[in-house]
Amino acid sequence: MKEQRGFRSFMDVALDEARAAGVRGEVPVGACLVLEGDVIARAGNRTRELSDPTAHAEMLVIRAACAALGQERLTGAALYVTLEPCPMCAAAISAARVARLYYGAADAKSGGVAVGARVFSHPQCHHVPEVYDGIAGAEAEALLKAFFAGRR
Repeated sequence: MKEQRGFRSFMDVALDEARAAGVRGEVPVGACLVLEGDVIARAGNRTRELSDPTAHAEMLVIRAACAALGQERLTGAALYVTLEPCPMCAAAISAARVARLYYGAADAKSGGVAVGARVFSHPQCHHVPEVYDGIAGAEAEALLKAFFAGRR
């Protein structure tokens, strides 16, 4: 992991979105996109609410940020996500040219960054963000475990 001087984490914003998603009955994953120190977009999962399998927190944040900025690229932006992005979200992160990805909990089952598809390692991946994992990972993992324990 690289050292960043003057680093400020926005994972608390993503965790707030994850908690809100869990309250709505969604898998508690949250995300926010930050550009030049400002939160441009924030969201939690809404796949059930929107009846949309692509309505992952990361996808919603990327869409909202691109709309807010009026462009399809998020050059220089940082994306904070409570769970390791799946392959679909990792591909969208690459396509949007997000500069830095910070995520909390690892996803051994469906991850697309460090496990599974490893999208950013694929030769057809045109842009690879800097990746920082484990940011508030224990808290993000605890949210997910509590959510799924309540479902069993």
